Amino acid sequence: MTTKSLVLPVSAEIGNVSAEYLLPEDCSCIIVLAHGAGAGMNHTFMVTLSNALALKGIGTFRFNFPFMEKKKPRPDTPAVAHQAIAAAVAKAQQLFPSLPLFVAGKSFGGRMSSQYLSEYKNAAVKGTIFYGFPLHPAGKPSTDRAEHLKLVKQPMLFLQGTKDALATWELIEPVCKSLKRATLVKIEGADHSFKAGKTDTMALLVAATEEWIKKKLKH
Repeated sequence: MTTKSLVLPVSAEIGNVSAEYLLPEDCSCIIVLAHGAGAGMNHTFMVTLSNALALKGIGTFRFNFPFMEKKKPRPDTPAVAHQAIAAAVAKAQQLFPSLPLFVAGKSFGGRMSSQYLSEYKNAAVKGTIFYGFPLHPAGKPSTDRAEHLKLVKQPMLFLQGTKDALATWELIEPVCKSLKRATLVKIEGADHSFKAGKTDTMALLVAATEEWIKKKLKH
């Protein structure tokens, strides 16, 4: 297992952000993994997920969005977030040119990743994974945030809790059914943070990720 922290330049205007990759010995692919709006790349969920994926032979490249790096309270605009994702994807490609590349994100990070893919059509990316896609604000059910998903050319894996206040099941299920490249995995009883009583939701998330990636790498 190889872990390395690095400085990731985003742009002259935005500056640098922190990043870290975790690479297992027999690595099958690398996932550029973006954090959510409320916590950075070293949040317990992000680190635990990276470590658990590494045990399955899946590498991760985590990074901070500029707002988190600068300890600002509000998330970046999509334009800034997309630049950070683009920089992380380019760096992962540079470091690991022989590894298949996926992008993924927790909540905000996932939505920004799919927006990036809908606009920039990066052919190097094999697919995208959502650890809780934030379909709408809590208490305001809507599907407007899903419109750009129709433009994403890559396969998509949605890992969604049935008690997620930011993506009611009644809305996320039909959204995924309408997308030809989408796979939806139900995490029973889980909220947006994937808390579901005593259920080991992390094990479920990792197993679903591993299974889906294996299928995509066979194609």
